[in-house]
Amino acid sequence: MKKFLYIIIACTLYNCEDVIDLKVPTSDPKLVIEASLNWFDGSDGAQQEIKLSLSAPFFDNIVPPANNATIIVEDTNGNTFDFIEDANTGIYKTSNFIPVIDQEYTLNINYNGETYVGTEILTSVTPIDYIEQNNEGGFSGEDIELKAYYTDPANIDNYYFYQFITDITITPVLEVYDDQFTDGNQIFAFFTEEDLQSGNQVTINNFGISQQFYQFMDLLLQQTSDSGGGPFQTQPATVRGNCVNITNPKNFPLGYFRLSQAYQFTYIVE
Repeated sequence: MKKFLYIIIACTLYNCEDVIDLKVPTSDPKLVIEASLNWFDGSDGAQQEIKLSLSAPFFDNIVPPANNATIIVEDTNGNTFDFIEDANTGIYKTSNFIPVIDQEYTLNINYNGETYVGTEILTSVTPIDYIEQNNEGGFSGEDIELKAYYTDPANIDNYYFYQFITDITITPVLEVYDDQFTDGNQIFAFFTEEDLQSGNQVTINNFGISQQFYQFMDLLLQQTSDSGGGPFQTQPATVRGNCVNITNPKNFPLGYFRLSQAYQFTYIVE
């Protein structure tokens, strides 16, 4: 599909507008799988949802949902969980999921006559011990910094995914950590935001993740920080998740199937 970008050029002798027909590369839509099943502490984990959408051209403002898919998650004990679409939203829900730490689960999606499959293990996580606040952080020495301390279990390879959600930003800040050099020690996840002020609320979600998801998310975060993602910049390579199209492997999906034990900590900035 052609997209048009109108650039106003100030001419030396005349006031004029040149219309430039900019051809932005496009491709066929791909299925985007957002399947994060989280078992938060204090809940039974039965309520879960999976979101399916389609990739869209760069300048499109609307992300189209992927409707009328059939989604089943199955565990190694033979239990199956059907995810049913909520109206035409592309959001598929279940109310009877059974979360079990270290259990392996398989995701099966049938969409548009093609079958997508992903397998992952529900991974445990250690809770946050406490939050430490520093009011003299950042490059200016005046930013508020938060450190969420947690104790890493010894002699086990652990991987962590953190979300920092505030009431002053639209999107959460995401971080991943491993324990390669901190095994068995108390360490921290770090968050700072230059507009953070006393009285702001910060919700911190921490998830146990597999090594495979750690590597996937680490690559995504590197791409986000290393480039602005503009249409005129060199585009990063596609990072593939753990779901495959077994009907047509060339039509691979985007996204990931993840299962995590999770804890939530709400902090009011002092």
